[in-house]
Amino acid sequence: MAGVECEVAVAVEVSCTAPRSHRIAIIPPVSDTPAKHDPYAAFRHSGYRMYAMGVLATLIGTRIQATALVWEVYLRTDEAMSLAIVGLVQAVPVITLSLPSGYLADVFNRRVLIVLGLIGATLTSLGLAAASYHEVDVYWLYVLVGLDATALTLARPARMALMPQIVPKADFPNAVAWNSSLFQISSVVGPAIGGFVIAWSVPAAYLISASGTVIFLLAFSRVRLLRPQEKGSNLRPLQSLVEGIQFVWRKRLLMTVISLDMFAVMLGGAVYLLPIFAKDILEVGETGYGWLNAAPAAGAFLMALLVAHAPPMKRAGRNLLLAVAGFGVATVIFGYSTNFWLSMVMLFATGALDNISVVIRHTLVQTLTPDSMRGRVSAVNGVFIGASNEIGGFESGVVAQWFGPVFSVVSGGVGCIAVVLASAVASPKLRRLRSLTDTEDHDTEAPNSDVEVSVK
Repeated sequence: MAGVECEVAVAVEVSCTAPRSHRIAIIPPVSDTPAKHDPYAAFRHSGYRMYAMGVLATLIGTRIQATALVWEVYLRTDEAMSLAIVGLVQAVPVITLSLPSGYLADVFNRRVLIVLGLIGATLTSLGLAAASYHEVDVYWLYVLVGLDATALTLARPARMALMPQIVPKADFPNAVAWNSSLFQISSVVGPAIGGFVIAWSVPAAYLISASGTVIFLLAFSRVRLLRPQEKGSNLRPLQSLVEGIQFVWRKRLLMTVISLDMFAVMLGGAVYLLPIFAKDILEVGETGYGWLNAAPAAGAFLMALLVAHAPPMKRAGRNLLLAVAGFGVATVIFGYSTNFWLSMVMLFATGALDNISVVIRHTLVQTLTPDSMRGRVSAVNGVFIGASNEIGGFESGVVAQWFGPVFSVVSGGVGCIAVVLASAVASPKLRRLRSLTDTEDHDTEAPNSDVEVSVK
């Protein structure tokens, strides 16, 4: 589905995975007055304003399309397995093409790749509208969704790697938070509007998505880059792709954070089963389904606003572990709930807590990676994102088909909590992680290294 990520994804993910970094280590004249935190630093740059406007337009349309697609598929099949297939056909391109697309983002013009991806997403949205209007076999919806995921996957690493060319390095942290905020705004507004749209016309939802990507294309044409793209190494393609994997593996803290996020979302993802809960358990229809879909994003949006306005985290490791554990607890309560408002609150909580993980993960990915490798490393990160969302949707659908939706969601939440406990025991460095703004803290470590994060 066009632009679904977070992403932030993104990504998402059009991506909410903009880089977050620290101020350059040049010592200014000594002053007793600390620098004032600017919560709108990224918007001081015209290129980012145009980029943000385009991202918001396309993501709102994308979320409307995503809401319509799973609802239409479930209504036409009345099987949880059909929702699993939707996740699977999106996961395959993400897993198989993310690394090659990362290589392309490092050796070819990133702007061109982004434009081609947006054109592809526009065409697939138009195809979905036609297929829905003519009520063709559901098989064709799966095919179009797979093509949509392919187009977006080929462009995603380029979008993720382009942000350092749009905003200065000192404003990376603010850009990360605001990109996440834009994604969550769209994820609140999109499903809420989507519920009303699909009650009127499902094909209209796909046409709105196509319009959003066209708006982004127009806005993106006016984005001016602050610096030229640094081309990657001259290694052969396969060897170059291996570089990205090796880089992530050497950064053991980064590998741990990415893995924790992947397994937690994979096991705790109840969003793919929302059509079943809305129709058969809570019995709230299309409009209620739209609000349920919007609840996680509403929580994530408010959390993103708090992160954007707050100083950098000082105990990021502890915050990450507590947030992911809370995500699992909220998922379990949602699974057992038969009350609409309790379900809304729990979904709201999952979004708020998940946003903390998103900010920390994307910050480390960008600040620990040199520009010449950002495409490939972003691609590796994209594989994890795709696995946690799309494969998580497939897993949830399969378990729901065999054991029921309640068991699928509750067991996933319990598994999420177990992953947090395992990560906390296995990675003392993660437990002690504090500052995200000083990349000097995150040195490469061997798999069995006893070196710990320095505390500031």
